[in-house]
Amino acid sequence: MGGDELDNFVLDDYVSASGDEYEEDAEESLLDEAVAGPSTQATTSKADDKKRKRKAKLKTKAKRRRLTESTESENLKSIAEAPPHELADYLASLQAKTFKQLSAIELDELRIPDTAIADTTSWSNPRTLDHLTEFIIKVVPGLHTRLSQKSKNTGSPTLLFVTGAALRVADVTRILKDKKLRGDKGGEVAKLFAKHFKLSEHVSYLKRTKVGAAVGTPGRIGKLLCETDALTISALSHIILDVTYRDAKRRNLLDIPETRDEVFRSVLGAPRVLQAIKAGKIQVVLY
Repeated sequence: MGGDELDNFVLDDYVSASGDEYEEDAEESLLDEAVAGPSTQATTSKADDKKRKRKAKLKTKAKRRRLTESTESENLKSIAEAPPHELADYLASLQAKTFKQLSAIELDELRIPDTAIADTTSWSNPRTLDHLTEFIIKVVPGLHTRLSQKSKNTGSPTLLFVTGAALRVADVTRILKDKKLRGDKGGEVAKLFAKHFKLSEHVSYLKRTKVGAAVGTPGRIGKLLCETDALTISALSHIILDVTYRDAKRRNLLDIPETRDEVFRSVLGAPRVLQAIKAGKIQVVLY
């Protein structure tokens, strides 16, 4: 299962976070079908007519959804825009929800220090996937440099991009494959989520593949970090938390109890990861 093989999943039956079918790649053909006049309608069956109308309706609905998401993303101020000291407090408040049984002293041991959080306040554009490449190049130049370098070991990414849904993983993966980020030497971009993939398949893939970046859900990334030796942090320099994107219920990655707990227990809370963050070896970026 090479890097390109991972792309064969999800994209065939693409369903957006809001439940609409993903029609972006076929947009032009659908538009043609929607507006074309009946040249040989005498031979066109009712079934064909219904199918064409359904596709046109789905396309219109998908375009409306994308426009709405874009407008909301631009108008909604993201917590990610806050300075590092506020982000450290924000993350600490959420850790308290995950580890309700811990004392204040114990929680302080888990706190992500503000010195380990990237200052992204200089970024004024919307934090959407359309701007992710430019964001990394301009705001996190060190990450950009590392992504364009050749990976030395298998299963050792320089970036972990953590997001809440498998569909979002597929979108981010395509962005991170941009030549502007990877150049000609950068490693593969791994897609790590449970849907369609067994844990053993990802273990096998990572053990034979040099990856520059890994994009995944916190559940799968956490399992790979805590339960296997396939995903290592030897080259890891940045963890990006995808907190600006919101699902159909307007919840971000850390608003959802299940994904929030996985982030703090198994990703940021993985002992070797937390130790590296506190030692200044890994920087946390909120996007």
